[in-house]
Amino acid sequence: MTLRPAILTWLALIAVPESGAAQSRNPAPAAVVTPLTADEPQSANPTVIDRRILVMLDMPSEHYRPGSDYGATGGYGDPAAAGARRRLAARIARDQGLTLGDAWPMPVLGIDCVIMTAPGDEPLAAVIERLSHLSGVAWSQPLNEFVARGDPEPANMRQPNDRLFAAQPAAQAWHLADLHRMATGAGIRVAVIDSLVDAHHPDLTGRIMVVRDFVGAPAAGAPETHGTAVAGIIAADADNGVGIAGIAPGAHLMALRACWQQTVSATVCDSLSLARALVFAVENGAQVINLSVTGPEDQLIARLIAAARRRGAAVVASVDPRTGAGFPASAAGVVRVSQEGLSRNEPGVYNAPGRDVPTTEPGGQWHLVSGNSYAAAHVSGLLALARQIGRTDRGLVSTRPDGGTVDACRTLLRAGAKGRGC
Repeated sequence: MTLRPAILTWLALIAVPESGAAQSRNPAPAAVVTPLTADEPQSANPTVIDRRILVMLDMPSEHYRPGSDYGATGGYGDPAAAGARRRLAARIARDQGLTLGDAWPMPVLGIDCVIMTAPGDEPLAAVIERLSHLSGVAWSQPLNEFVARGDPEPANMRQPNDRLFAAQPAAQAWHLADLHRMATGAGIRVAVIDSLVDAHHPDLTGRIMVVRDFVGAPAAGAPETHGTAVAGIIAADADNGVGIAGIAPGAHLMALRACWQQTVSATVCDSLSLARALVFAVENGAQVINLSVTGPEDQLIARLIAAARRRGAAVVASVDPRTGAGFPASAAGVVRVSQEGLSRNEPGVYNAPGRDVPTTEPGGQWHLVSGNSYAAAHVSGLLALARQIGRTDRGLVSTRPDGGTVDACRTLLRAGAKGRGC
């Protein structure tokens, strides 16, 4: 990678508008579409998306037949049971004056998730309350909107030869080269639930084990900024002579597109796309799940996070920079993360590097980013390192018992890493 003159000094010292981001004079081949998410406060108040609602039909999970696709073909269990479920959904929609949409099985929760649209001006809260008390309905809820929490701000021993390694905040603050002598996250499955990742970026080639798109429309026409940046911080290839080194360069990424990029600085998701990605992550053994998004409380997402944790996954989420909390960070058992310097010492919030971070950008380039999304990505990478070492029950070491600045080296030593640390 050939960089513009003085690019390393520029990256280490300042952040500039995105148009000034680091670029390669020999860009990688044209990126192939591969899904993932985005960042920073995009709307002052997350909103309910149009008039659609989610209705959870309470169906026994033992009827689930792996490999079927209820949403696409109507199969989910035996044909008679699938037909009964379709008739139940149709009857509810007809009796309540709703329009019936698509449905997806979520066997991890023992439910079918059905989209229905409420016409007219009746408050959605009233419709949802009425549906939640019907026979056969586990619960109903809004189709909530979430936004990604990042701020694209194209702002002694041998170290890796990655050209931008010295500019990475974690290189010094977390002694990243020393961490990689203890672990690289080799073989750990990390789900990046975000916008579309550039799987053919030279720093991500070979790091992504699976790509799935759970958004549908709007379909991704090209890799997206936020997801690509988060993926690079977690698992960019190390010691390959270009770009950066990920916190866990040996990890296997699941690039799960649940969000879509509206503009370069605005990425959004909804309850259903996040839920479908979470179901995939849980059913395919994700050991770490990164959720760099915030939005309103959501019962479906909360239950899926609980299911992921019951199966042993660590779930990491960025906090809302306006409140220091937010959902899904507020869900039980979630590791909630804020950028260093932004936290107001909220209980339970961990602080990690998240300011002026060089990372991967679609099209085989690199740029600077800042925000809580990227701090969360650092912690997801660190937890992948700890999981490779093996003592996953010991958690993060930080400056306070209930949060504070993460001490990456001591975290790995407490997890059982051998050696002198950093």
